[in-house]
Amino acid sequence: MSMHRGSESDSGVQLLHDPLRNKGTAFSAAEREALGLRGLLPPGVQTLENQVQRALENCRKQAGPLEKYIYLMALEDRNQTLFYRVVVDHLDEMMPIIYTPTVGRACQEYGHIFRRPRGLYVSAEDRGRIRDVLRNWPQQDVRVIVVTDGERILGLGDLGSNGMGIPVGKLALYVACAGIHPRQCLPVTLDVGTNRDELLADPLYLGLRQRRLTGASYDAFVDEFVDAVQEVFPRTLLQFEDFANHNAFRLLERYRERVCTFNDDIQGTAAVVLAGLISAGRVTGAGLTEQRLLTLGAGEAAIGSGDLIVSAMMEDGLSLEEARGRCWFFDSRGLVVRSRDDLAAHKQRYAHDHAPIGDFLAAIEALRPTAIIGASGQARMFTREIVQALSRIHDRPIVFSLSNPTSKSECTAEQAYGWSDGRAVFASGSPFDPVTIHGKRFVPGQGNNAYIFPGVGLGIVASGARHVTDPMFRAAARTLAAEVSDEDRETGSIFPPLSRIRDVSARIAVAVVEIVRRMGLHRESLPDDREALERYVRERMYQPVYESLAGVRTTAGRA
Repeated sequence: MSMHRGSESDSGVQLLHDPLRNKGTAFSAAEREALGLRGLLPPGVQTLENQVQRALENCRKQAGPLEKYIYLMALEDRNQTLFYRVVVDHLDEMMPIIYTPTVGRACQEYGHIFRRPRGLYVSAEDRGRIRDVLRNWPQQDVRVIVVTDGERILGLGDLGSNGMGIPVGKLALYVACAGIHPRQCLPVTLDVGTNRDELLADPLYLGLRQRRLTGASYDAFVDEFVDAVQEVFPRTLLQFEDFANHNAFRLLERYRERVCTFNDDIQGTAAVVLAGLISAGRVTGAGLTEQRLLTLGAGEAAIGSGDLIVSAMMEDGLSLEEARGRCWFFDSRGLVVRSRDDLAAHKQRYAHDHAPIGDFLAAIEALRPTAIIGASGQARMFTREIVQALSRIHDRPIVFSLSNPTSKSECTAEQAYGWSDGRAVFASGSPFDPVTIHGKRFVPGQGNNAYIFPGVGLGIVASGARHVTDPMFRAAARTLAAEVSDEDRETGSIFPPLSRIRDVSARIAVAVVEIVRRMGLHRESLPDDREALERYVRERMYQPVYESLAGVRTTAGRA
């Protein structure tokens, strides 16, 4: 049979360039015959396991983390099943590459390492026709959108359209950590310009070369986008990511009752902090309502965490006033107190009666907190003197150094354990290597939002939830904390190992679905008992394995 069949031969080439269906050298002999692939591949048929081995070998040969990131993104462009098999099976190794801390560097270099477009870019030039732009996306059953406007990427600030690396990375974690199908994921960047001069002057920058939209023009643009999402993808979860403080809180309040949405920097971070505090309390012997917290930073992650912690403390028996009284914040101008007249609205509910304090160490001495939480985006703010002061006050001081990427962390794991003589209960936003103090090996827990948002998203997608509520995040936090074993805590980790994250996400999803059902927010018919509900959720989790495509030609013509 001649192989010069025009469109049939073209269909085989097209299949090899479709990352959702491409298997590369793993296409079987029957598939190669049926799909017009004979001669387009080397004759040897390999298994997915063979391909994983090759991919790992090539990834590990790369010179550094950014080069590994580029390699893995190219792999995803070619073969998504293989990419996700590599990530799922080697999550400890791959997450720091496809997400924090490496994704921060990738965003900074995005225009320089660009290979092919990913996701949708909705720019200020698309005003009036955003629906048409969304309809250009080839997949119709989109269930999760992660959107950024690039103004506050991690702790790196305004990166404009270069911020696309964040929604791409977040959605990779939705797939790898919770089994949302890649076809149902859509990364979006709202390109409203950038105020960073070096980007505007960079000839390789790919975004709009204009200052950021602000005020009514910005709001109208985001409104049009949100309305367009509801029309084009009516069953989707819309996750806001890395918006600046001045927009993040008000956009959440603007849309949370109108659409199925949440802000991961506010609510996802809050849930992982709450889970960490509950888990840390099992080490220190102090329950959640006994904690006294001092947070460095008073932005969206910090205040969002305070709000969720307060609601959890109220669930555990405190009044609103008592719960807020246990949460203190320290911003760039000092302790947040009632006498200050420079406080943004989101800080005012945590402005307590106290004399002003302009020094964080002095605030520790005055307030004697059980825990300090770093959400400042400022590197090395937890000094030796600060950690040692907290260690004098408490036998097991809680130190959460959560700013990302690693270069912005308030202190390292080695510093926290070393300065506290091995007594600190430590967690960080970015990964740190194990530390040995006095012959004991500590494995620092990573307070990564990946423990929360994928499972919450899975529960929302599985149930068809119409809205996202704070009780879902409290349930997610308590579920996550319950998954930390005594063995984990003995090594110093207050979060479960990343190798268990798909199982943890499934359990979080079940807890979320129960909340959805209890609140009457579901659009799907859900099982009544817990065991059936867990099966229902797990059956909906995408598994990165190859499926036979040999029948495609007979059922749908050419591939």
